[in-house]
Amino acid sequence: MQFMSKWLDRRFSYEPPAGEYPMIVERLRGTPARVAAAVKYLPACVLTARRGDAWSVQENIGHLLDLEQLWTTRAEELFAGAGELAAANMGNARTHAAAHNQRGSEAIVAEFTVARGNLVAKLDRAADADVTRSALHPRLQRPMRLIELCFFVAEHDDHHLAIVSRLLRDA
Repeated sequence: MQFMSKWLDRRFSYEPPAGEYPMIVERLRGTPARVAAAVKYLPACVLTARRGDAWSVQENIGHLLDLEQLWTTRAEELFAGAGELAAANMGNARTHAAAHNQRGSEAIVAEFTVARGNLVAKLDRAADADVTRSALHPRLQRPMRLIELCFFVAEHDDHHLAIVSRLLRDA
């Protein structure tokens, strides 16, 4: 299937019940292993190849790393009872400036694994009241609960892993 929706076109109408929190956090916990498996044994020339202006496999993975700070900030804001979540840099300036194709994929995967582990450790300590606490999501302009933030991040992970799979399949 050639069709893939753009991330910014997603609206996230799914409101998971609080009881799904452990399963959604488990998706987040497993992303580093999925990333590592996707790039294992592949040469740098495959991982850094670009098609036009689109990001390479390695840049997509680096982008996941780049957003860990935002996800952690948003989780901490929800734990603290903030009214609005931090806004993302919609131009992805951090990813464009990071020069991920100039680094080794192993280093990116290792940094992502540590950063995601830190985020998941925070999420594992959430109390029941934290899971359903909400704040305004700045782009979507609607309240987002901690469980929905986790779902949002898991979907973002899957979005970029699907791009990586497509790039590797077409390489």
